[in-house]
Amino acid sequence: MSIFISLTFAGCASNNIAKDISEEYKALQLQNFENNYNEEKVNYYKHSEKIVIGLSMHSLNSERWQKDKDAFIKKAKKEGASVRVKEANGDENAQISQVEELIAEGVNVLVVVPVNGEVASDIVAKAHEADIKVISYDRLIKNSDLDYYISFDNVKVGQLQAEAMLKVVSNGKIAYVGGSSKDNNALLYREGAMKVLKEKIDSKSITLLMDKYSTNWSQEEAYKNVKEMLLTHKDVVDGIICANDSVASGALLALKELGLDGKVPVTGQDADLIAIQRIVEGKQLMTVYKPVEAIAERAVEIAIQVASSNTAETNSTIDNGYKKVPSYLLDPVEVNKDNVMDTVIKDGWYTYEEVYKNTPKE
Repeated sequence: MSIFISLTFAGCASNNIAKDISEEYKALQLQNFENNYNEEKVNYYKHSEKIVIGLSMHSLNSERWQKDKDAFIKKAKKEGASVRVKEANGDENAQISQVEELIAEGVNVLVVVPVNGEVASDIVAKAHEADIKVISYDRLIKNSDLDYYISFDNVKVGQLQAEAMLKVVSNGKIAYVGGSSKDNNALLYREGAMKVLKEKIDSKSITLLMDKYSTNWSQEEAYKNVKEMLLTHKDVVDGIICANDSVASGALLALKELGLDGKVPVTGQDADLIAIQRIVEGKQLMTVYKPVEAIAERAVEIAIQVASSNTAETNSTIDNGYKKVPSYLLDPVEVNKDNVMDTVIKDGWYTYEEVYKNTPKE
């Protein structure tokens, strides 16, 4: 869908002169028009033959999401597309406003990492009004006519975490520290973990001391919840399953204050550098590696396919409460002390020097 703007330029002697205006000058005039009449929300990207992808990110407050953004832009540039990035800093209302700006600018397709998977249904509705398709990136937009979803198998993430824990704590008392209850992925991580733990819990081989989410994946809230638990169960906690490396940092700080870091196994996810360093130092049991380049590059490919032909290759469907959304799911990878070299270092995610920075050479 294209919108053409006719501008009347003062001082033009005839229509022929207007036709001879250079492309550069027309672009300048169009930009001036947009600046001076912003309330008109001029769709100036629609004038470009290059595919423009609107990338709306929930936040860039962790290392993982910075890597997603960089890999996405790099791939788009390689494919001849451009990217307009908006970052909502965890504010669901700000994200909606930012997406409205991207829609007004006339991006060809939207890729959204939602702050709140429920509230973001408004984003899909607004985009569809402008005939723009929406791809939900890593986090599912729920209860909406979402076009596509790309992520990792997030139930498997939780299964990997729980399986790793049971290898070292087959009987005992453990805690579960989840992510944001507003993030569908956090629900799926917990679902996967509890599937693995259920038999052990039912047989009373495993006791769940704590099972709490952390608002907005807050490290501080995770610390607070774990600290409160430890003050009651200091001598009996045998392991802590943490949904990602950020909340694991909060849990580990609470453990450290009571002299328990390195003594109680803790899981994580995202393969943050600090987590990988803790793993080789023996302070964290494992993390789940979700190769960002793989998901970012595939997301760009899907976005370009959608913008070009309205269809894209998928390998699964995910029910978002409204429909079965065509989806593309990738496999997550467990990283532990034994396979660091063959995963994040081999892939160039981190260098050997970065990973073993705090580890004395043998």
